[in-house]
Amino acid sequence: MRASRFSQFVCCLALTLVTTGAVSSGSQGEKPPSTGGEISGEQDNSSQLEIKSSALRIEFDRNLHSRVSAIATLQPAPMTPFSASETVLVNGISVSNFSLKNEERGPVSDGFGSGERLVLTGKAGDLQKKVAVTIYRDFPAIAIFDVEYSNQGKSRLAIGGWANGQYVLTAHSQGQNPAFWSYQSGSYAKRPNWTLPLHPGFHQENYLGMNASDYGGGTPVIDVWSKDGGLAVGDIEPGPRLISLPISMPDATHAHVGVRSKKDRTLAPGENFHTLRTFVSVHQGDYFRTLTEYRRLMVRQGFQMASAPESAFGPIWCAWGYGRNVQLKQVYDTLPTVKKMGFAWVTLDDGWQNNYGDWGLDPKKFPRGDADMKALVDHIHAEGFKAQLWWSPLSAVPNSELLKDHPEYALLNKDGSRRKISWWNSYYLCPSLKTVTEYHKALVRKIINDWGFDGLKLDGQHMNAVPSCYNPAHHHERPEESSEALPGFFKEIYDEAHSLKSDALVEFCPCGTAYSFFTMPHFNMSVASDPENSYQVRSKGKTLKALMGDNIPYFGDHVELSDGAMDFASTVGVGGVVGTQFVLPNLVKKHDKFDLTPEKQKVYEKWLKIYKDKMLSRGEYMGDLYDIGFDLPEGHAIRKNKAMYYAFFAPQWNGPIELRGLENRDYHLVDYVNNKDFGTIHGPTAKISTAFKKHMLLEAEPR
Repeated sequence: MRASRFSQFVCCLALTLVTTGAVSSGSQGEKPPSTGGEISGEQDNSSQLEIKSSALRIEFDRNLHSRVSAIATLQPAPMTPFSASETVLVNGISVSNFSLKNEERGPVSDGFGSGERLVLTGKAGDLQKKVAVTIYRDFPAIAIFDVEYSNQGKSRLAIGGWANGQYVLTAHSQGQNPAFWSYQSGSYAKRPNWTLPLHPGFHQENYLGMNASDYGGGTPVIDVWSKDGGLAVGDIEPGPRLISLPISMPDATHAHVGVRSKKDRTLAPGENFHTLRTFVSVHQGDYFRTLTEYRRLMVRQGFQMASAPESAFGPIWCAWGYGRNVQLKQVYDTLPTVKKMGFAWVTLDDGWQNNYGDWGLDPKKFPRGDADMKALVDHIHAEGFKAQLWWSPLSAVPNSELLKDHPEYALLNKDGSRRKISWWNSYYLCPSLKTVTEYHKALVRKIINDWGFDGLKLDGQHMNAVPSCYNPAHHHERPEESSEALPGFFKEIYDEAHSLKSDALVEFCPCGTAYSFFTMPHFNMSVASDPENSYQVRSKGKTLKALMGDNIPYFGDHVELSDGAMDFASTVGVGGVVGTQFVLPNLVKKHDKFDLTPEKQKVYEKWLKIYKDKMLSRGEYMGDLYDIGFDLPEGHAIRKNKAMYYAFFAPQWNGPIELRGLENRDYHLVDYVNNKDFGTIHGPTAKISTAFKKHMLLEAEPR
């Protein structure tokens, strides 16, 4: 396991629990509570309770408000003021003050390892709150919260939702603009950046249900950081939950975070309920460490990423440049050029099928049906390529034979209408139905067994989440069973593909949505997923490498979607797999950025050679060496064998660059794109002064 600047502080140090002052009950204040992280001030410190590790301290006051401190820093200090970090909505009123009645503490040992737990109990009228905070020895920068509310009165209570992890961060660096950067995990039709600076007035709800007809889902983690450090909150449940993780910046120096649920329930006398298990964590640098630690936590709960064959790291040519009207002759005639340039995969994209849902072959393009498709795949193989087929599961057009024969497959809204998938003018199918799953598995068998494809390209923003289903024919106990069933649906597809071909490639492309972690174990290639610019190629690569690790290939998507339609550097620099959707100009009537001109072909061939020579997609992405927000120029680093590879990005740069992560030895430094020799540098950190436009890629080879 590699050591980061932060993890060096926290590794292998003991946990301690500290109690300061006497425990007394107190009474609930008169001030109306707030769900927005009400600030209680410092007046209750005389009855302060703590749980801490070598990296993190959580303190409580007598109202069960808490604050967070990062202590594995050069200047340990509270990151947040005391606030009503856990609140509950009762009979339309937010309850945030619970008078402390009892505290317990002791060691724990479970699936996350050994650690310490502090349990505090408080009362607000007839409502009792019990908050258990656990810090594990293997995760010293993370505190896990389990909050329970119980009705100890004689009347029923209407619960309208709850909130955990509500904290306010204050920017301390003077004149820093922006004051904060953030990782945001909600999925929206506008496809915003996942990592972005905050500005006064900013708010994003990051609801992990549906935020549009066919956009939703995400990973239940958010992170806000400044140059002084960062704080993240989220949940560690083993499946998707319909929660929000709002981030807001009300003014120039404060940022708010939290985890919220709006689920209604009734609490009878003597009844209790638990919120989701949530967490708060601290770190230095950007969000990368948060996501890697979250993945480690989930691994302890049984989540394991898939395995990828070596062939999955080969460069990709996709026929999508020819569009849905692609003709087989265009594919056949392009393959010699694809082969000459050195690509390894050929992808047949959207347009081969008769419609979305039935997934039969288009008879105009495949007049002999299966025989024509098999002949195409055989030819692709004969030319030395692997063959991949595009497919969009869980979608069916209104006039498909599938929905005519099986109307019960459809996912229904609360009003009984079918739920639309906008991009393909289709309807959702419900993933919780076994018959729907079996139908899709039969298609996998046809694609791999009958036609001979080596991989699947699963595509569509609707795959990241599905709405709650109200179809009475499905007999759901809860409408959200449909969304909770989605990871299992894709597991069935992945397992079926690998039962047929052990080295099958299953690429998952959720079209701009912020990937659900719970689907990740069930595919073995991630993708930049329709990036809108080169920054998205790089930042998505950093995110997905944190969540999935280095052994799952990250496809930077078609280079034509990058800045200038030729930015291979952004994919190579973050250790991604390169690809393109170029077309031959003589085979199309309309000419655009996909045309492979002689000049462009030279550029493509140069970068393909660089990619295959360096194969940084097989290296170790060192995501905690550079802060993607505050370090300038933007930096990325990869360790492969004993060499270090750096990629720096800026519109224009003239000044110093710091090379981090080196050993205490000499290195030979070169710009391997432009063959510029920088001579000898010495680790562990080296600086050079240089100028570049757009990007600079460096190799530091040990002497």
